[in-house]
Formats: sequence, C-alpha cells, structure tokens
Amino acid sequence: MTKILIVEDEPGLVKLLEYNLGRQSYQTCVCMDGAKVMSLMEKECPDFVLLDWMLPNVSGADICRKIRRHVRFKNLPLIMLTARGDESDKVKGLSIGADDYMTKPFSIPELLARIQALLRRTKTFLKQKPLTAGILKMDLSTKQVFRNNKIMELGPTEFRLLQVLMEKAGHVFSREDLLQLVWAGDIHVQDRTVDVHIRRLRKALEDDGNLIRTVRSSGYSVNIDKN
Repeated sequence: MTKILIVEDEPGLVKLLEYNLGRQSYQTCVCMDGAKVMSLMEKECPDFVLLDWMLPNVSGADICRKIRRHVRFKNLPLIMLTARGDESDKVKGLSIGADDYMTKPFSIPELLARIQALLRRTKTFLKQKPLTAGILKMDLSTKQVFRNNKIMELGPTEFRLLQVLMEKAGHVFSREDLLQLVWAGDIHVQDRTVDVHIRRLRKALEDDGNLIRTVRSSGYSVNIDKN
C-alpha cells in the first residue's frame, strides 16, 4: 500500500486529506511540526509527500531542500501545498525540488489525479534505473542489493550509504560528504559514525576489502572492477 506523508498544520485540511486519500486506499501519516518531518520520514518511510509551504518552526521550502539532499528521499514524489498564488512563488517551489505545486484552495479530484500521475512516473523511473558497480547491483524499486546475483541483507542506513557510493561509483567520498548526503547534515552525527556504518556495510556485503575501498586521508569509494 502506498504511504503518503501529509505535512500540514491546518487540522481541518489534514482531516479532509486523510479522508479522501483513505478512500483511494492510500495509507497516511501526518506531521504538523516542520522540525519533526525528517525524523518522522526516517521512521515511516513514505512513498509520497504532501508538503505545506507555511509551517511552524521550519518552512516547507527548507524541508523540501532537506528532502532533496537526503539520498533515501531525493527522488520521492513531492507536491507543495500553499496559499501563495504568485507565479514567482510557484517557480521557487519547483526550483527547490517540488515535483508539483497546488495553490489553496484546491480541487481534491485534481490533487488525487496529480498524485497518481507522479506515482506512475516515479515507479517507471525507478524500474529503469538500477545501480551497478562491479559485482554489486542495487534495485531501487524493490530496495534490494545483489552481489553476484545473491541478495544481500542491508539495514536502512547501510542501504542509503551504499546508494550514495554506487550513484557515483569510483568517486571518493570524504566523511563530510557522506554525513551530508546520507544523514542530511544532522549535527548530532559525527565523523566516526560514518566509519561504524562502513564496517556494518562491509559485513553485510561479506566484503573482504575489495568492494568498499578506504582511500587513506580521503574517504571511501565503491570498487567498479568486475571481480
């Protein structure tokens, strides 16, 4: 079942969205505080985001930027909901990463149609874009990782970490790079956290040192050799 995260602080609109999305067999979760969005996304792993521009504590624009910097959610379909109707505001919303933009008040049937269209487009994109690096393959649509066609069991953080490495296979990422891309610059995560999760990733991949390379004084890279 497709799960949609509703990020909105108007209780009446939240109820309206939950009701109509539920009628279409979507599962919903709600966040009414902008400061809690990213942690809730980590917990709930939504398939789609409806994001209000005007939120308490953190603006919808800032949240959108954080989502697009996060390796796990950067391709997540996202519609911005806002009372801002100026063309310049719409352009800004799209430029920071929103896939679509709807001005309040909006038509529920039109919103549902746009959600369905974005979900179809995203699923098609993911199915066409498996990641490969040497003997490793990552299927983004099923969230599976293969080593020589054998399924490897990875935790969610290790999956995101490997995805970053495989998206630019051969490139050397510093610890600072990985902190920004995998943990979205979370100030509570330190450099040594990267090393811990690299070790866990190597263990999950049954890596003897040939898959994930340590580049002295520089960082980490995924091996692109076919062996």
